[in-house]
Amino acid sequence: MLSSRPVRCWSTLRRASNRSYSSQQPPPWRPASAVDEWVERQIRPISLRQLTFFGRTLTEPRLIGSANYVRTELPIRLAHRIRDIQQLPYVVVSNPHLSLVHELYYKAFEKFRMVPEICTLDDNERFCEILREMLKAHLVVIPNLAIGVLECRDLVPSNAMDSFMNTLLRARISRRVIAEQHLSLTDNFNADWNFADSHERSDMNSDFVGEVFLKCKANDVVERCGKVVQDMMRQTCQPSQIPEIHVQGHLDATFPYIMSHLEYIVGELLRNSMQAVAEKHQDYSQPPPPINVLICETNQHVIIRISDQGGGIPRETLPYLWSFSKGPQIQVQLDNLLKVPVMAATMQELTVSQRRVGVGFRELWLDTLTSRPHDLRLGLGLPMARVYAEYWAGSLELHSLEGYGVDAFLQISKLGNKNEQVTSRAAIDAV
Repeated sequence: MLSSRPVRCWSTLRRASNRSYSSQQPPPWRPASAVDEWVERQIRPISLRQLTFFGRTLTEPRLIGSANYVRTELPIRLAHRIRDIQQLPYVVVSNPHLSLVHELYYKAFEKFRMVPEICTLDDNERFCEILREMLKAHLVVIPNLAIGVLECRDLVPSNAMDSFMNTLLRARISRRVIAEQHLSLTDNFNADWNFADSHERSDMNSDFVGEVFLKCKANDVVERCGKVVQDMMRQTCQPSQIPEIHVQGHLDATFPYIMSHLEYIVGELLRNSMQAVAEKHQDYSQPPPPINVLICETNQHVIIRISDQGGGIPRETLPYLWSFSKGPQIQVQLDNLLKVPVMAATMQELTVSQRRVGVGFRELWLDTLTSRPHDLRLGLGLPMARVYAEYWAGSLELHSLEGYGVDAFLQISKLGNKNEQVTSRAAIDAV
């Protein structure tokens, strides 16, 4: 049940949504009392199987039910993360970048908790407008979080700051999953109404339930991401310097997954491998050794191993491989992050002009909002890839043989029955 505060009308909400989210000045501090009630509520995690089951047969009552789930779940998830930020030392919270993130979350929390119950399709359309505005406004969150964490690296122990960053990034994924899933279901529902003969689009989108791709094929994703990364490499390397990709194993292994998540993980791993191989073998007359990808399918998992001969990970970097706040290239990362005002953390933002492969008639609108140079090192790729991998109860591990190369192991739950891994209670203690 929503708060007892008076419910504002949709026109008032729309006027509030038009206010700018960004500011050059640190935003004002907010009281904690408004968050207390929502922090006491439990997050209701979901699985890919639940998303698929709910959205497969889409009716008006189901769509409205999805809208009300998102309407009540988003302020709960935002409240937990607001409390996490508030429990950091004040000297950290007052950092202008982290303070901006807090203000963004608080404004979104206030907006969503005041949305009235959604009862009609028109209500849902207005609610979808708010969701799209929130998704767009929060594109500044990742770079501001990363900059704030790096600037405060000497004020809080690195393990505590990395835990904080992981929690907030995983929660960010969770909010975008339920918001984008509902937007996709709404698009599909509207298309059913707009197409007199809906089978005209069934072949294009029959394997998608919202954002969930039911027949995600590991081999296809590796080949597609590999081609994108090779195209990027051609901007800075000679074609003879770019390694080939050899895929073997269970090439027909399929599983349900959200394509943008898997594409980001595989794309980052392949990009790291290709860049390492190209740099190590740039002075050789022979073609560089290939990147070998092995796909293994078990009863419950699909495992993707990506092996390269790029010389391995430098010894001074290895201890900080998964850290957001420590490492030998901190200043370089800070300088580069300042050049990236917005970031969606998708592979598509590196190829803005392309349509998302496999979606069919629905183009991912978010792709057109961000772009960044492919060779700009931000220090976020591997830690973010692990956050994505662990979100659906998977794992990502790297084994480096110094002087030779790296083996990356990505394990995916292929049944889709694992709940999203979201912290259900605000658990970051004050340091």
